[in-house]
Amino acid sequence: MTKKSFYYTALLLFISLASLVNCSDQNWQLSSFQKYDKNPIITPRGNSWESKDVFNPTAWSDGSTIYLLYRAEDSTGIGQWNGTSRLGLATSTDGINFKRNEKPVLEPTEPWELPGGVEDPRVVKIEDTFYLTYTAYDGETARLAMATSPDLKSWKKLGLVFPDSGWTKSGAILPHKVNDKWWMYYGDTNIWVAYSEDLIHWQPIEEPVLKPRKNYFDSRLVEPGPQPLMTNRGILLLYNGANENLVYETGQALFDANDPSKLIARSDSSFLKPNTQLEQEGQVPNVVFIEGLARLENTWFLYYGMGDSGIGVAFSSGW
Repeated sequence: MTKKSFYYTALLLFISLASLVNCSDQNWQLSSFQKYDKNPIITPRGNSWESKDVFNPTAWSDGSTIYLLYRAEDSTGIGQWNGTSRLGLATSTDGINFKRNEKPVLEPTEPWELPGGVEDPRVVKIEDTFYLTYTAYDGETARLAMATSPDLKSWKKLGLVFPDSGWTKSGAILPHKVNDKWWMYYGDTNIWVAYSEDLIHWQPIEEPVLKPRKNYFDSRLVEPGPQPLMTNRGILLLYNGANENLVYETGQALFDANDPSKLIARSDSSFLKPNTQLEQEGQVPNVVFIEGLARLENTWFLYYGMGDSGIGVAFSSGW
């Protein structure tokens, strides 16, 4: 090895180690989420489409108003929980007190959506269009589906994201291109990533990018949370995890800004866990499940399902 080659190799090693040191601290994570002490902020109501349970909302903010798309169940479905799911829309100017639309904005109409319904939305806005991923459940198989809207109220269904696959769920789209492609994290055992040139047709990368870890809060499964954020450290993905006892808690993962399939850092401990009565004793016990993240002024609002029964919020001031 020449002297010049030696110094070049040493420089690359130093940069690599410096990167590892920087990512070993916790400054890349959204920090200090505090649950609202008056949760739940939205609960079931009436005797029709949202009378049984409301949970697992996604969120978007225009800077002055937060828009919440949430999953609502009635009691006309099948199976253990006997509920068909629809998506409702609610708005708030303070992130806590919401005004709900009287009717759902997305209902099950397709064979792959009936009789279970449309579940667990995640939304991003790209240019003038909202892109919604949701779970279409026919009572036996859950499949990832998509829809688009100009206003969050009227939706055009695009069908199944992976029509040739079986069970697929939980698509969280990064609202910024990387390497001239769009990227989506998805999955509810491991987390995979897929890319697209048009936000409609998606090509999965075969190997998972995030897996469960033995003896951690996410030892049994991992699943994407809200839309990923592009930060100065990389792509930040808040995610859901469950342990061997199916206790759901939440973590954070950081991916390379130039390679969304490359994991850089991962939280060792959860930042939200079920510790209230509704979270521990709801329709599905021991669950906090995040899908909605939005910002008003200097506060991040993280919305989550409480035991698959009500909707809660936690606050963070950021990094």
